[in-house]
Amino acid sequence: MMNKLTLILRHLWLDASDAERVIPPDVLTRVTQRVAASERRHSGEIRICVEASLPLSYLARVGSLSPLPKAIRERAIAMFGKLGVWDTAQNNGVLIYVLLAEHAIEIVADRGLNTHVTPEQWKALVVQMGKAFREKRYEDGLTHGLEETSAVLMQHFALTPGQAFDNVNELPDAPQLQ
Repeated sequence: MMNKLTLILRHLWLDASDAERVIPPDVLTRVTQRVAASERRHSGEIRICVEASLPLSYLARVGSLSPLPKAIRERAIAMFGKLGVWDTAQNNGVLIYVLLAEHAIEIVADRGLNTHVTPEQWKALVVQMGKAFREKRYEDGLTHGLEETSAVLMQHFALTPGQAFDNVNELPDAPQLQ
C-alpha cells in the first residue's frame, strides 16, 4: 500500500510547470524548429509530448493487475491518439512520449512506419535518450531522438525535390508540454 501511496504522491507533486522547467521556451523553440526542418525531408509527422505526471485515472489502475510500465505505455498510446498522430495520410506518424515523474520514454509509431522498424530499434533509441535525460540534458536527448526518428523516416519515406514543395505539415511541430 505504501508503494502505491508513494507513487500517487510523486505524480501529484509534479505538474505542467515542471515540464516547462525542463523544456524552457528557448529549448521549446529550438526543438520546434528541428521538428519542422526534419519534416521537410520526409512525409512522416513527428510529435513530442513531455508530460510531468500521469493522470490519477492511470495511477488508480496500477497494481498487481496492471504494472506501471503498462500504464505508461497505455498513456503514450492514448496521447498518440489524442494528439492526432495516428491520423496522417501515410500512417507514418511517430510520438516521442516522455513522462518526467517516472523518467520514462515511449516511442509510438503508426502502422505504416512500424512495418519497417523493429521494437528493438525503438528500444535502442529510448536507451540513448534516457542516458541524456539522466544527465539532465533534455534538449540533447530530444534532439537525438528526433534525429534518429528522422533518419528512419528518411530511409523509408524520403521526399523527392518535387514532393518537398507539396508536402503538407499535418500536425503541429511544437512539443506538447503538460
